[in-house]
Amino acid sequence: MVRKNTYRTDYGDTYYHVYNRGIDGMELFRDEDDHRYFEYLIMRCLSPKPLKDSFGREYRNFYGLVRLHAYCLMPNHYHLLVWQKESGLISKFISAVCIPYGMYFNKKYKRQGTIFESKYKAVRVETDPQLMHVSRYIHLNPVGYRLWDHSSYSDYVYSPRDWVTTDFVLGLFPSKKAYLDFVDDYEDVKRANDKYKHEIGQ
Repeated sequence: MVRKNTYRTDYGDTYYHVYNRGIDGMELFRDEDDHRYFEYLIMRCLSPKPLKDSFGREYRNFYGLVRLHAYCLMPNHYHLLVWQKESGLISKFISAVCIPYGMYFNKKYKRQGTIFESKYKAVRVETDPQLMHVSRYIHLNPVGYRLWDHSSYSDYVYSPRDWVTTDFVLGLFPSKKAYLDFVDDYEDVKRANDKYKHEIGQ
């Protein structure tokens, strides 16, 4: 059973569904630049080659320590399916993404204070079937998920970007087409998603 909204047990070599919302239902991503900057921050943390700032200092990099297997950015929330090599790495990764994004957002929109509802939530993914269903749940968040630019769905359809890992989920299926058919299976999707929403308290 998936544990509801918990991160009390922080395990290494484990997958987690990580998600958070804007405070008081506020939109976290108001335009294309907002989406792209959040994605840039993820890429900066997971790029195989560490990036540097204007002074030549390397940004914090988690390549090989944290893997992103699926994600989706919605107007007022985000979903990430991540794996961490050792306990505590997801927390550091989320901080490396969300702290600079919060600074960017507050400066751009002339506001102060936190932009997130609370500390992010993380649900441990313990079995292969859960991994399959969570990846699908994340990809199906937008109504027009096939055309939504701000998720990892296209990484599964085409070639993945070097900061998105698709081979572990795809390896649970006989072919890429089988995975895409699994995502498209609406009747099964509704049953599984309703069950998963109940388990994570949404």
